[in-house]
Amino acid sequence: MAGRITPAAGRYGGRPAAERQAERRRRFLEAGLDLFGAGPGYRATRITDVCRAAGLSSRQFYEEFHTLEDLLAELHLYVNDVAQQAVLGVLPQVRHLEPIERCSRLFRAYAAGATADPRHTRIAFVEIIGVSPRLDRQRLDRRARWIAFLCEQLDDAAGRGEIPARDFRVTAAAFIGAINGLMHDWAVGWVDATLDQIVDELLLMLLGRLQVPGETGPAVPAQDVPDQDVPAQDVPR
Repeated sequence: MAGRITPAAGRYGGRPAAERQAERRRRFLEAGLDLFGAGPGYRATRITDVCRAAGLSSRQFYEEFHTLEDLLAELHLYVNDVAQQAVLGVLPQVRHLEPIERCSRLFRAYAAGATADPRHTRIAFVEIIGVSPRLDRQRLDRRARWIAFLCEQLDDAAGRGEIPARDFRVTAAAFIGAINGLMHDWAVGWVDATLDQIVDELLLMLLGRLQVPGETGPAVPAQDVPDQDVPAQDVPR
């Protein structure tokens, strides 16, 4: 039977059940990442397509996921986690910097983590949009986490007297919204620009809001981000 690995194939001979299940799940996730992020996309993909790409059966799919949407939901969380880990990996290196440089380097780390694999970019900014109320809530929950993180960084800078203290929630929400909108348009080809141009434009928006009224606008810091380990793009086990 096409797309199905039978016990006779002996692929999993002698391996514990938990290990075999983890391997099946990893293969489904990798297949979904390819089909949603580099292939026809979520809306044009069927469960049979995922099973064929994974080399597994529909019965095995339903042992791991209830619906195709469940697979997309898990991949959306995964690609967000990759970007988050890229930012958190840089954070200890930039805590001592002044706020404009600190925010610039953190955002460049985010952009590197979110776009290192084009499949991640498409899932995070394109495929997840408008799928269902459930995935809208998940997407907005992740957006809220990024807003809270940015507010935390700005509040910390204000607490140290580096920038004027105020309520940064609107600024953070506007910036995160701009990221999502512009990255969507860039990913689908509606914006003809390099990633560096996209990042620089978004940074100008954020850094301009960190200035004391009357100051000249900030220059976007050069792209000399310290060496950092962007998490490997393997699908989680």
